[in-house]
Amino acid sequence: MKRSAGLLLRRASGEVLLVHPGGPFWARKDAGAWSIPKGEYADGDSAVECARREFEEELGVTAPGELVDLGVVKQKNGKEVRAFLGAGDLDVGAIVSNTFAMEWPPRSGRTQEFPEVDRAEWFSVDEARSKLNPAQAAFLDRL
Repeated sequence: MKRSAGLLLRRASGEVLLVHPGGPFWARKDAGAWSIPKGEYADGDSAVECARREFEEELGVTAPGELVDLGVVKQKNGKEVRAFLGAGDLDVGAIVSNTFAMEWPPRSGRTQEFPEVDRAEWFSVDEARSKLNPAQAAFLDRL
């Protein structure tokens, strides 16, 4: 079973930070396509360290110090996601995401680089609920 860990950042105004996946498959998707910054981890790895690492890789900024475990949800694809809540603020216009390579267009033989996260935005909890992957919306109820 695949497992991911991520970080839900909340700023003083109560807004939460979500990221939109990069790459051509996600370019025109919005509602239900957003996520917390997260990534996979293997057996024996620390979920909280994975959440910190993925936050830093996907946004280019250091994760906040104190984190609160929000538990686990199971997504429709069977993947389990554990989230941690952190407090902080960041300029979404200044994020720098790591990249991934894939063949694009399909069967073209050309490889292109895409950002893992193409943008990040602050949302009210109500707005976030409609933007998030439906399973991850449960983390908002746990705030």
